[in-house]
Amino acid sequence: QVVADMREKRYVQEGIGSSYLFRVDHDTIIDATKCGNLARFINHCCTPNCYAKVITIEAQKKIVIYSKQPIGVNEEITYDYKFP
Repeated sequence: QVVADMREKRYVQEGIGSSYLFRVDHDTIIDATKCGNLARFINHCCTPNCYAKVITIEAQKKIVIYSKQPIGVNEEITYDYKFP
C-alpha cells in the first residue's frame, strides 16, 4: 500500500491525473496507470453490469472482467470498484 500511495502522489505531481490501481489482495496492487489494456478505463458504478475477478494463470495474478447480464451495443461497461 505504501508504494501505491507514493506512486499516486507522483502521478499527481507529474500531472498525469487519474491513476489506475487495482487491489488484487492484501499484499498486491496492480498499477495500470501507464500501461495495460482497455479494461483499465472501465468506470465504477453502484449498479454495474460487470464484475471483476482475480485469477491465476501460470503463477501470475490477472484481473478478468465478467458480464453480469447481456450488454447492448454502445452500452457502457461498468463494475463496482468496492471503495471502502
